[in-house]
Amino acid sequence: MATSRVPAAVDALLSILRAASALSAVDVVDGPPTTDLSNLKRIHVGWQPGAEAAVGLRQEFAYAGARRRDEEFDIVCYAEARSGDTDMAARRTEVFALVAAVEDALRATDAAPTAPTLNGAVLWAELTTGSLQQVQADGSLAGLAFTVACRARI
Repeated sequence: MATSRVPAAVDALLSILRAASALSAVDVVDGPPTTDLSNLKRIHVGWQPGAEAAVGLRQEFAYAGARRRDEEFDIVCYAEARSGDTDMAARRTEVFALVAAVEDALRATDAAPTAPTLNGAVLWAELTTGSLQQVQADGSLAGLAFTVACRARI
């Protein structure tokens, strides 16, 4: 029996985002940034600047008898749009478009009916919180830290 659905959920979220046509030109990164920062648009799954954890989780017994457990967890994510120019409004628009594509990828469609369950890894997943960061240094950068909240039964 699995101790947690976190590993399966993170893997499924990465798979869903990498398969999303709206994100085909975006690097979808598993965890923190690597040394290759050549792509100007990125989404990190399981990492945010300054975050202390990749995933925060809570578990409790689902009902009397202690046979099943409910698990709730938050996967921290980060979207970033960069450019060599100083057009902050354009970067802000781009980074919100990236997060909108993430949200769309998590919605059920005829082609992806199990997307809101991360392809069966959890009972449900949804984009919840966000925090915008903007930087002007050698060009413009807009970053949006966001969370995908999940609920599972183990």
